[in-house]
Amino acid sequence: MKVRNPRTGETDYKISPLDQNAIASEADRLRSAQSEWAHKTPNERGVILIEWATAIEANLGVIISALTDDTGRSGISKIEAAGVPGQIRRWVELAPKLIAQEQVTDQPTSQPTITTSTQLVPYQLVGVISPWNFPMTLALIDAIPALMAGCAVLIKPSEVTPRFIAPLMDTVKAVPELAAVLSIVEGDGATGAAMIEHVDYVCFTGSVATGRKVGEAAAKAFIPASLELGGKDPMIVLASADPEKAAATALRASIVNTGQACQSIERVYVAKEIAGEFLDSLVTQAEAVELNHPDINQGHIGPFIFDKQAEIAQSQIDDAVKKGAEILTGGKVEILDGGHYLRPTVLTNVTSQMTVISDENFGPVIPVRAFDTVDEAVMMANATDFGLSAAVVAGNLEEAERVGSRLNAGGISINDGSLTSMVWEAEKSSFKNSGLGASRMGSSGLMRFFRKRVLIRQSGEAAKISDFAEQNFT
Repeated sequence: MKVRNPRTGETDYKISPLDQNAIASEADRLRSAQSEWAHKTPNERGVILIEWATAIEANLGVIISALTDDTGRSGISKIEAAGVPGQIRRWVELAPKLIAQEQVTDQPTSQPTITTSTQLVPYQLVGVISPWNFPMTLALIDAIPALMAGCAVLIKPSEVTPRFIAPLMDTVKAVPELAAVLSIVEGDGATGAAMIEHVDYVCFTGSVATGRKVGEAAAKAFIPASLELGGKDPMIVLASADPEKAAATALRASIVNTGQACQSIERVYVAKEIAGEFLDSLVTQAEAVELNHPDINQGHIGPFIFDKQAEIAQSQIDDAVKKGAEILTGGKVEILDGGHYLRPTVLTNVTSQMTVISDENFGPVIPVRAFDTVDEAVMMANATDFGLSAAVVAGNLEEAERVGSRLNAGGISINDGSLTSMVWEAEKSSFKNSGLGASRMGSSGLMRFFRKRVLIRQSGEAAKISDFAEQNFT
């Protein structure tokens, strides 16, 4: 399978997707080693994972180079790769404490002679199907806590961005005890579909359409699934907000990583009292944003990673214009040396009938609509099939929080935007079509990979059938 370079447009890499038999064989190999892995203490597993973190740090250069080729971006690839060892160390520190809290013994019950002890039993094999927008982060965000829980893990990253797999697997192989229970494989959609039949728990990050297929396949296989799907995140800018600062926040939260993030702000609702100032500032700041072309180490935003996503973004812009929207800046995908680029695009006169308002965009597109009342803003923000995250900007935190508490989304940024990409400590749910299953954030990120087994201990006399004779109840 040929792989396109997002900066040149050339197919300069190829992969060999694993078929059904190869996936089955790899799953069997991982399962055979999982029992020994699960019998280690959390601290013992942690020591091994720290070895892996060290191996990643020793090979950051080659991993970053591969990620850069995968995504066409430089700075974020460095942040992404360098952040993984920190993720590992975070779970190594947290997991033993969380496991100890849940694995309790000698708990009293309503029956004086009966006590219970709870045991945590990890799922044997966890399958991870990850997307192309943050290839390394989202391949490992589920895998690391699953490993700390005692699971074996099989990861299938996106076929759009597979170059990082080989150097990352080299770091896994450098830690033999880890390599026995962790595998990152090349594959396409068929590979991912085959994997669901051979795992005990599946984690998927991606589009709603594909997520539905994964959820249906998981239900058929009778296994649990964590589905982190798309978003259409709104930002409400209240009249008390500073228009210039609010515009700066909206711009950054909308266009970082070329808008290719599920928690990107994709709709902005601004109070009519400050709408003019807000738009003037937003356009001025948007026009100052530079493409990182031709120099990958200069500028603010890079090419679309996936060329088909550029087509989707352009079609939504064109649909909006046909239905009466006005482009204040940007608006046209440019092909530069084979890469697909879109400058920050600010749209006004937008309505709910436009796909740029109803559908996920995944590009640096900022539709802005003014509102008269806060109730109207909340109604428009909630008028969506998505509920991943949202944002509210106001003159003070208390006012923003009052409005934020009315939004139907799992993570609400208060006086900021897209904070869910920076804060992993707080558990949150995905509302509506944005996801299903246990949260990957907070303690749930680890505990979802355990089933609970309770030992119910009778220290007195066990009941006899004679105790249930009918005459005893007359």
